[in-house]
Amino acid sequence: MSKLRPDELDDRLASGEDPFVLDIRPESNYRAGAIEGSSNVPVYDDLRSGDESTLRARLDEIPGDRDVVVVCKMGIVAKRATRLLDGEGYDAATLRGGMSGWRGYQNGSLSYKLRSLLWKLR
Repeated sequence: MSKLRPDELDDRLASGEDPFVLDIRPESNYRAGAIEGSSNVPVYDDLRSGDESTLRARLDEIPGDRDVVVVCKMGIVAKRATRLLDGEGYDAATLRGGMSGWRGYQNGSLSYKLRSLLWKLR
């Protein structure tokens, strides 16, 4: 299963690679702040409880001809979605740190810089 750091996603978006950014958080969280151009399929709560059926029922909303980057709050539940998508033939990756990591990257926070350093060392 693939993982993408926020700076890597930003580079891909800026270069015009056009990955499909799939935000699985609840709609209220998505409306409160999301990655520009992302699409919301709010299956976070179901996946967190182990129910994959909601995401499976909405696969037609996810293009099969583009790389998919899955976003949640912290990146943990997004791993489940990424694993499911991989199994369905999608080229999917999880955004490391989720929206928390993305916001930290955008703000240049110290906690993001430290976390990013750890990711690079792994």
